Amino acid sequence: MSENINLYIKDPLTREVDVRNVMDKISNTIPSHLISEIDSIFVGIFDEFEEMETNAMFKDGAIYLSNDQDDEQDMIDDIIHEVAHSLESPFGYLIYGNGKVEQEFLMKRMQLYEILKNEELKPKKKLFINPEYTKKLDAYLYKQVGYDRLNFICSSYGIFTSAYCATSLREYFANGFEFYFLDDREHLAKICPQLYRKLEELHEYED
Repeated sequence: MSENINLYIKDPLTREVDVRNVMDKISNTIPSHLISEIDSIFVGIFDEFEEMETNAMFKDGAIYLSNDQDDEQDMIDDIIHEVAHSLESPFGYLIYGNGKVEQEFLMKRMQLYEILKNEELKPKKKLFINPEYTKKLDAYLYKQVGYDRLNFICSSYGIFTSAYCATSLREYFANGFEFYFLDDREHLAKICPQLYRKLEELHEYED
């Protein structure tokens, strides 16, 4: 991977991170056919991050990363997450075409909705039945529920691998992709079987 992708450090990293180790770890973790959409990685401060309230994004064949990285693993996580998003266009039909991943995601959303309702956190059902990202739902989960509490609920009830999975179908896929390559595949297969099957298909995909 590292031989085929140009890495540009636009602004110095805020902490000491061995970028070579980061690139080598990704190269050894993600199959080459799943990196085909990435031409460059830019690291620095970008106006879009503040506008989009994010620290990483994929756009036009490039991954843009914040230069504020905690450590090597933090940078690896961000890159692999954006690699996942890069695959949604070329492999969109494979991932979402039969509707099973979306159906699984919305079922989990409604499970979360019922839990939050029972805990008297006043969730609005219409926000939970929309698979797309909305600022209203994100704000509700982040500010009213809190990600620490949400992570505890997701883990305790075996709903999502992380709180951020709940924000949208696309993030459900991207976080699952991260978990598949960096964490416990057996656990992912147990709690997100339809997503796991799609990731297996992607992993084994051949032109």
